[in-house]
Amino acid sequence: MSLRARISSPDPANGRSEESLLVGVYRAKLLEEIDLAEMSALAAAERRARLERVLGHIISREGPVLSSGERSQLIRRVVDEALGLGILEPLLEDASISEIMVNGHEQVFVERSGRLEMLPMRFASNEQLMQTIERIVSTVNRRVDEANPMVDARLPSGERVNVIIPPLSLSGPILTIRRFPRAFTLPEMIALGSLDEQMMILLSGLVRAKFNVIVSGATGTGKTTLLNALSGLVPSGERIVTIEDSAELQLQQPHVITLETRPANVEGKGQVTIRDLVRNSLRMRPDRIIVGEVRGGETLDMLQAMSTGHDGSLATVHANSAEDALMRLQTLASMSEVEIPFVAIKDQINSAVDVIVQLTRHADGSRRLTEIAIVDSHGREEYRIVSVCRFLAEPMTADGQVKGQFAYYPMPRRIAERLYMRGEAIPPAFGVAQAEDELTVRKAIA
Repeated sequence: MSLRARISSPDPANGRSEESLLVGVYRAKLLEEIDLAEMSALAAAERRARLERVLGHIISREGPVLSSGERSQLIRRVVDEALGLGILEPLLEDASISEIMVNGHEQVFVERSGRLEMLPMRFASNEQLMQTIERIVSTVNRRVDEANPMVDARLPSGERVNVIIPPLSLSGPILTIRRFPRAFTLPEMIALGSLDEQMMILLSGLVRAKFNVIVSGATGTGKTTLLNALSGLVPSGERIVTIEDSAELQLQQPHVITLETRPANVEGKGQVTIRDLVRNSLRMRPDRIIVGEVRGGETLDMLQAMSTGHDGSLATVHANSAEDALMRLQTLASMSEVEIPFVAIKDQINSAVDVIVQLTRHADGSRRLTEIAIVDSHGREEYRIVSVCRFLAEPMTADGQVKGQFAYYPMPRRIAERLYMRGEAIPPAFGVAQAEDELTVRKAIA
């Protein structure tokens, strides 16, 4: 039986596969023959190459008879265990995987193209999984134990990590790794079917004309990806401050200040929140503020910044529709320690938010921009939004795909005039609503 086949053949005594047993044995032999102090002085690539050479000699001297492919596979697994994250290493190198989910030592799931799949691999035990988890969190000076059973962190390579262990988890240690999203441009998103050219032209004009834009959507809909694409449209001469829990935005402009929150230390001190960073950013003379996600009292500070001279700011929020996004912002703003009536918060939202861009992940895993909505309410009146674009989905096809078409609706005249005054054109597909001055409208959509 080949080594690859033996991976799924557990030892009946303890449930560990024969390969896992071999990996454990040769990892111990490898650690006996190397000088850890000498290894630590080497660069990462050189360290791995040295370990592979040493391990190759050990296997040649005392190892089992293996084919060339099996030998290479065993060497990689052992070095991954010694240096990296074990069975997770090849998953982290697979660009098609957007999320890795480990549910105890026996289940490993990944997300590819919006769909979940279970992989035929496992950790040898919960103890081995905990060793991997501890190796991950130690790279960011964190620890996980019964006193600190939940950890949120970011790997040096950018992946976001969440860990929760017993006694909070009844399924054993749970590890979730969200891959650092690749930066897509709007034209690339058009190629993927997430939006079309008419919408790209409109969104580009809205960002350049300094409209305040909220990107809304549920988890995994691509909010950060779209936010990154929109932020790339900000003119290079502006000072941009980005604020995130885990720094993911990849802006290419020359004048970008990146701020990231900090959790409390083991003594419960030193925490720096999104709200702290939003307040501090106002003292940094920003032209635009970009908040990765609002989820608490910082929403009020962001709304005040948007309505008091920091036009063109961008943020994301978890919500299932444009209407829900406004209500969500109102709820989050009320979480501030400042006692402020709902009607006053409504006034802030109506004054601050210009556009809501709604994203949806469909049943087939595809992600689309499903609505562009203009906030057309004023002062303390009830929220009123005008949809200028929607994705009209058709019934799912026999092979499980979601298809449809984008529909366009007239643009509110005040938005058209503001775009016109900024030198931005409106795609003819959107037209202009409530037009009285034909000359102004003609110029606005030219």
